[in-house]
Amino acid sequence: MSEKILVPALGESITEATVAKWLKNAGDPVEADEPVVELETDKVNLEVPSPITGVLSEINEKDGSVVAVGALLGSISQNSAKTSAKKIEEIKKIEPSLKENNVIKLDPIKKDPKIFEEKSKENTQDTKPLVLTEEVADEIPVVKQSQNQTLSPAVRKIVTENQIDINSVQGSGKDGRVLKGDLISMMGANPKPSERKIQYGQEERIKMSRLRQTIAKRLKQAQENAALLTTFNEVDMTNIMEMRKENQQDFQSRYGIKLGFMSFFVKACVVALKNFPAVNAEIDGDEIIYKNYYNVSFAVGTDKGLVVPVLRNADELSFADIEKNIKAISEKAKDGKLAIEELQGGTFTISNGGVYGSMLSTPILNLPQSGVLGMHNIVDRPIVVDGEIKIRPIMYLALSYDHRIIDGKESVSFLKMIKENLEDPRRLFLDI
Repeated sequence: MSEKILVPALGESITEATVAKWLKNAGDPVEADEPVVELETDKVNLEVPSPITGVLSEINEKDGSVVAVGALLGSISQNSAKTSAKKIEEIKKIEPSLKENNVIKLDPIKKDPKIFEEKSKENTQDTKPLVLTEEVADEIPVVKQSQNQTLSPAVRKIVTENQIDINSVQGSGKDGRVLKGDLISMMGANPKPSERKIQYGQEERIKMSRLRQTIAKRLKQAQENAALLTTFNEVDMTNIMEMRKENQQDFQSRYGIKLGFMSFFVKACVVALKNFPAVNAEIDGDEIIYKNYYNVSFAVGTDKGLVVPVLRNADELSFADIEKNIKAISEKAKDGKLAIEELQGGTFTISNGGVYGSMLSTPILNLPQSGVLGMHNIVDRPIVVDGEIKIRPIMYLALSYDHRIIDGKESVSFLKMIKENLEDPRRLFLDI
């Protein structure tokens, strides 16, 4: 009895994925609901679990393959589980005798008993040659090299034909994997004159991940399809910083989380969005869709690229709720565990480049949204307060917007309202 591993439904508008990596090898035992393969979509990575307990009997799509929803990835065989366990027990009984008789470990791809006999003669004179059946040899694990990796068939072929010591090869692939090109370079194979190109240093060519391709595509679309414009302002963070300092201990002991800056910015943006609905709208053909809900997207940098999860119904959340939700979603994003639904439905975006030390930037729209707020680092700067020069913690703000739907007056007034609410945060509690 066997069960198929199929590509699951991937979410709205996503019809295909890339096989990022198999978490199990063919012949490995697996438990029901244990992840066996990782898929990469335009937005998130997801793990596909085993439908039953058994053995991964077949892999139909290799790493890097593009697969559609419903496609066959592989099969789990239930009948092979007992057989595999029995053979592994046989191997465990054989391994001690190999060590005792000083017989070399055998390569599972060389199944000819004569070869086994010859190898054992080379390594021991006083012991009887060891002859293994093909059935048991199939179950001997692939001996991994010093790089702790399994060689690809192409690399194996070159290593065998040219008698290369794989332990002396420095791999250039992911996690130090030895690639075919590494062996060709080591053997001195040079490209033909027509294939050569000028190179000024060491280079590495890696295919863009599906997520990175999508990021590039969407950002380019934003530039091509929207009338992008950015307006700037500055905000004195003194009052927010004092409020956080005075209430941080009580807030943390009561809610179990620190009071950060993001909750103030989310609250200030929601107030401004309610007063300037065009910033919370989007264009669809020759129509404008005004949204009477406030789902604030916020940019999160991860090892694989930028993702923009959504804080839903931000207008209904308290300061503590906003901080808790942002922390939980950010951790899921960095661990690659976001669900597709958590990346959809945003109406306005906040991007905090200040955490990386950015002084000023012009953020780009997250289509189909019409506005994005850029936060930056907080720097002590001299400003004039009541006719006197004082040093205050200042943050530059940038609002990029689609000029097709948002006029200059609206954008400037929107950003000015955010500034006013941040400089006097009591207004956020009074909803004025």
